[in-house]
Amino acid sequence: MNFSNLFFLYAFLPATLLLYYLIPNIHYRNAVLIFVSLIFYAWGNPTMVLLLLLVCIVNYFLGRGIGAAPGMKKGKLFLSVGLVLNIGLLFVYKYLAFFLETVNLLPKVSLPIPNIIMPLGLSFFTFRIISYLLDVYWEKVSAERSFPVFLLFVSLFPCTVAGPIVRYQTIFKCLHSRKHSREDLWYGFMRLSVGLGKKVILADQLYMVTEHYFSGSLQNLSVAEAWFALLVYTMYVYFDFSGYSDMAIGIARLFGFRFEENFRYPFVCTTISEFWQRWHISLGSFFRDYLLYVPIFGKMRIYGGLFLVWFSTGLWHGASWNYVIWGLYFGLFILLETKIGKKKMKKIPVFIRHIYTKFVIALGFGIFYFTDLSRMGVFFKCLFGLDGNGLIHEFSSVYMMNHLILVLISLLCIFPWVPFFKKKLERHTATIAVGECVCGILLLALFILSSIILVSSTNQPFLYTQF
Repeated sequence: MNFSNLFFLYAFLPATLLLYYLIPNIHYRNAVLIFVSLIFYAWGNPTMVLLLLLVCIVNYFLGRGIGAAPGMKKGKLFLSVGLVLNIGLLFVYKYLAFFLETVNLLPKVSLPIPNIIMPLGLSFFTFRIISYLLDVYWEKVSAERSFPVFLLFVSLFPCTVAGPIVRYQTIFKCLHSRKHSREDLWYGFMRLSVGLGKKVILADQLYMVTEHYFSGSLQNLSVAEAWFALLVYTMYVYFDFSGYSDMAIGIARLFGFRFEENFRYPFVCTTISEFWQRWHISLGSFFRDYLLYVPIFGKMRIYGGLFLVWFSTGLWHGASWNYVIWGLYFGLFILLETKIGKKKMKKIPVFIRHIYTKFVIALGFGIFYFTDLSRMGVFFKCLFGLDGNGLIHEFSSVYMMNHLILVLISLLCIFPWVPFFKKKLERHTATIAVGECVCGILLLALFILSSIILVSSTNQPFLYTQF
């Protein structure tokens, strides 16, 4: 089931909220959320919910075993089993075919490639479980004693299919006891509306422009078309995934759960390091906290840790070499900035840093799009004018001009206008009530407009559901 779906927005979610708030007891409310979360997950492929349940059962007992002997040999054994099983599950469903295809590149090797359907959200819920097991072993949290609560943690529908990677230590209090207020409902509706607008009004329209350029032959793209397509695709990825994250955070708040932010206006960054502190924060913090300082590289820990993190970051996004290249590409710039140092980076004029970061980010998403490396090579030739197609075609300029307004609106929406105007309003207390009223009207209009667009358009799934 998709968040940007009329059935979800006008039937599934309202019915769930009504049933949830009719029940005062927290345990029954949790039961309602477990029930609807399993329905939500099973909507696309009912058989996969059995796998999700099996994963929850196994990891619940592993967590209890680790919690009974944290730091001891027995606890380490349970942790090792948990890591092997969860990483093994991810490998089999997501990477086995890719691994066998790579092995088949060797001379005289021809292994059969299995056709395995990957469960929705596998990368997200396995990472949540891994973080839970490690935190229990490191005694950051206590092992969850209630299986229904653990099942809710893993299956909670706002974040199961496409994240964010919500950690147990972030929401364990909410799993056992939640407070609900009008402010939570208002904030939840606000984030839901903004996320829906990002998805339907911006991302889906940007996707159609992207496909116009990328789905066909690339040989005839002019330099201007290639850069225009790259800009549009970069904006598409941002609004699609940040829109999903906004909706997930908003829906969770409607039920009393407080998720941490997953995007903080990443394009205002002046370094690539800052970009990754603002982009897909839950994934970046996961690798930073659980992988960066793995003590296996000795004196080369800095280089080895960075390589491992960015190799894993790329591979996490998909079983294809372009994702690995994409991850290492960003890792290279992180290493470069680390070597230069923060003080020296700050001495570089701000406008140069902005140009540098946007150029690097845009090229990175060019790598991100093309799973076919030969097509990637053709596109980058077009990008730098090495194909002889010239700067711009007369007929192509018309298409770009027709979508210029969409691109300009998208560019305006990447800036932190909401925090800016919020600070302005807080200085004048008399205008706060008026501002909230205007904001409410605008959000309602945004929600209605998005719904109208959904009626007359094909629903485009969120990009990150495939990861």
